[in-house]
Amino acid sequence: MGVPRSKIPWCPEIDYDKCDFCMECDKFCPHRVFERRENEERKLVVAHPENCVVFCRACAKTCAPDALSFPDKKEITALIKRLREEGKSGGGDG
Repeated sequence: MGVPRSKIPWCPEIDYDKCDFCMECDKFCPHRVFERRENEERKLVVAHPENCVVFCRACAKTCAPDALSFPDKKEITALIKRLREEGKSGGGDG
């Protein structure tokens, strides 16, 4: 996308009130975004958000309704465009 992945805040957020810990999202995601923690109250966490493919939401389809949510796509698209422009003008830090 022409922008360092670390500057794009795209990853799932788990709503623990709606998550039934079926772990289907973890089984589905080949990028190891999630991590299982057997000895903790929250048995599933977003441990590696930088591994999430920007604009992918496929894991959310495997879960209970609304258990996973993502940032607003329009806002992230605007951010990426702005960061690209800053990079072209030399206003960025990388």
